[in-house]
Amino acid sequence: MATAAQVDEQELPPPRSSSSSEVMEQQRGNVREPLLEHSPIDLRRQAANTTSQGAIVGSNLCPIESLDYELIENDVLNQDWRSRGRAAILQYVFLKWTFCLFIGILAGAVGFFNNLAVENIAGRKFVTVSKFMLANKYWTAFWVFAGSNLTLLTFATAITAFVSTAAGGSGIPEVKAYLNGVDAPDIFSLRTLVVKIVGTIAAVSSSLHVGKADPMVHIGACIGAMVGQGGSRKYRMTCRWLRYFKNDRDRRDLVTCGAAAGVAAALRAPVGGVLFALESLSSWWRSALIWRAFFATAVVAVTLRALTDICGRGNCGLYWKGGLITYDVTADTVAYRLADLPPVILLGVIGGVLGSLYNVLMVKVLHVCSPVNERGRAHRLLLAAAVSICISCCLFGLPWLAPCRPCSNKDCSTVAHPGGFKNFQCPPDHYNDLASLFFNTNDDTIRKLYGRGTNDDFQKSSIMVAFAASYVLGILSYGVVAAPFGFFVPIMLTGASYGRLVGMAMGSDTNLDHGLFAVLGSASFLGGTMRMTVSVCVIMLELTNDLLLLPLVMLVLLISKTVADAFNPNIYDLILRLKGLPYLDDHAEPYMRHLTVGDVVAGPLRTFNGVEKVGNVVHILKTTGHHAFPVIDEPPFSSSPVLYGLVLRAHLLSLLKKKRFLPTRSVAGLDAAGQFGADELGKRGSGKHDRVEDVEVSAEEMEMFVDLHPFTNSSPYTVVETMSLAKALILFREMGLRHLLIVPKSSSRAPVVGILTRHDFMAEHILGLHPFLRKSRWKRLRFQGATLRRLCRACLTWASS
Repeated sequence: MATAAQVDEQELPPPRSSSSSEVMEQQRGNVREPLLEHSPIDLRRQAANTTSQGAIVGSNLCPIESLDYELIENDVLNQDWRSRGRAAILQYVFLKWTFCLFIGILAGAVGFFNNLAVENIAGRKFVTVSKFMLANKYWTAFWVFAGSNLTLLTFATAITAFVSTAAGGSGIPEVKAYLNGVDAPDIFSLRTLVVKIVGTIAAVSSSLHVGKADPMVHIGACIGAMVGQGGSRKYRMTCRWLRYFKNDRDRRDLVTCGAAAGVAAALRAPVGGVLFALESLSSWWRSALIWRAFFATAVVAVTLRALTDICGRGNCGLYWKGGLITYDVTADTVAYRLADLPPVILLGVIGGVLGSLYNVLMVKVLHVCSPVNERGRAHRLLLAAAVSICISCCLFGLPWLAPCRPCSNKDCSTVAHPGGFKNFQCPPDHYNDLASLFFNTNDDTIRKLYGRGTNDDFQKSSIMVAFAASYVLGILSYGVVAAPFGFFVPIMLTGASYGRLVGMAMGSDTNLDHGLFAVLGSASFLGGTMRMTVSVCVIMLELTNDLLLLPLVMLVLLISKTVADAFNPNIYDLILRLKGLPYLDDHAEPYMRHLTVGDVVAGPLRTFNGVEKVGNVVHILKTTGHHAFPVIDEPPFSSSPVLYGLVLRAHLLSLLKKKRFLPTRSVAGLDAAGQFGADELGKRGSGKHDRVEDVEVSAEEMEMFVDLHPFTNSSPYTVVETMSLAKALILFREMGLRHLLIVPKSSSRAPVVGILTRHDFMAEHILGLHPFLRKSRWKRLRFQGATLRRLCRACLTWASS
């Protein structure tokens, strides 16, 4: 009926043949020879749309769909809204705030439980190893250390590989993609949540150089998504009031609040959690959402305070460090002069260079390890075992290179206790500073590096070895993609190491304490890898309880982000690309200005009449994977063909299951809308969809008709076919659309030209259709790899000198 169309998220790619391309060109009938009068480039379509509609989540290829953030305005839903009274509206608002309360309590409880478990499991391991070392049973200590690490990491990898592969990795790229409108299967399921919690505890306790902050973002998002499922028939939670949340818009808000609560629970930074979700995760924001996210993080803070007060009574085993301030380095005054700014600027530059190199090396490690993980579960376990043994050997062997130091003013009675200085192989009343960094949890190590008045606690050679080991082992750890892990805290630890190193190198030329240099080093490395400024700045201030550092932290973050942006994107965007998630950026590429929306749609467009034959509906649903279909009114229902609206596949399936069919081709009237409830048209949970194969329609019913008008969104977003693709991208992203209808410029043509979906804005698809535009693709002003290598060699030479 129409001339061009879409390949929606679920549809299989068309055959790769020249004839298919020719057919599409003939169907469109309005292709311009050159789109630019002064350009010799031929922008006509070169090939059919054959880009994959799948992505790698965890280690498995899975189909990708988009989310329906648009408000559906059809007769059924409109009638439901009109029937609601003031009490129903107040109930909806009250429930949304109540759900935010639940999210905050649950996220805070899970965050506390994770800290409690890691401190006790890892703490027991380190205490046992220290006792064997004090007894000069070095080989026994090594086998206990390496064996426990291997067991914990193998367990974390096994439950992820066998139960939920979507729980592997950081989880932040998946959350970011979801809030952008991408719906990948199982990323927010109950089993993913359980595996994420248990696997993170095991992986972090295994001395793998990873952290628990990033997984907490995914955990918080899982909690928000499950709270917003709108009830479950499986668990008999189908209360009437839960129907209000059976849509993607409300679930998106709850997932955003959950992600912010996860950051607050992991890093104990309530305000930083809100800003993290705003700056790094969410693609769509409004003031009401800020209030709810802030409320959820405030609840997290109260929950953590209540639970940590219990630990203050000695009821939590080895977990004794409570409160909301993780690294309290507050001083009455932070005296810095103008002469102290050059080393701070140097820290920013080093953080930008090292951060960009970190991203490059991490991507290379993932490229090398991904084929191994894709071979099967056995290979994932073998890779995890190899990495664990390698890291255990490094952590146990490197401290033997460090000299022993006298305890002097330090309390050496803590050498066999968690968080204290380690005797390792040293004689009594001495400690090994490098072992004190390696044989503690990440929090205890960072606390030592951030400490004020500790300039003489560590030797320069030990800090250099700690920095190199942290940098290399951190990159190596990310190869175990089958286990849940995060890299926020390890990046802080690595940055703190070279921050102290810069402070030692400056010597008496600066008044800044080495602990302050460590804080600034963490901020610079976070800015160089993650490219966040505002949220990281606030998080660092909340972690350290040192507001006087604000100007220096701001300066170092701005410099490190600017320098790193000259080399490559942030780490989350790189992982998004590796996973193949179709993320829409907030900017349009220049070549999109050369194209109109009619130049990227492809494939045969399937439409329905306002009153359609049941057999045609079933046939089209079975033979296509489109999620939505234009509804066209033709005579006798209208004087000429006119676009009535857009009907969703899910609504068509609900209509077929209800079997409200008509014997003749006639309009059912307004009574048809009253036969359906809004909850019957509500969307099921993430990754759960009805199938047309489950609908049973008899041969007699196939010959009947169904009126689609009451179920059709009569006000879909539409654009004229001459609109530039860049302008359409901004509209598509800002409005959170899944479908964007293209209407013709001339009224003499068919009422709809095609449908734009998320896939049509992907660079691979556009440049596949118009390969000559590759030369005009926007390239950021970035240095070449040789320049980066020269800068790194210069930094290493300076550090060694």
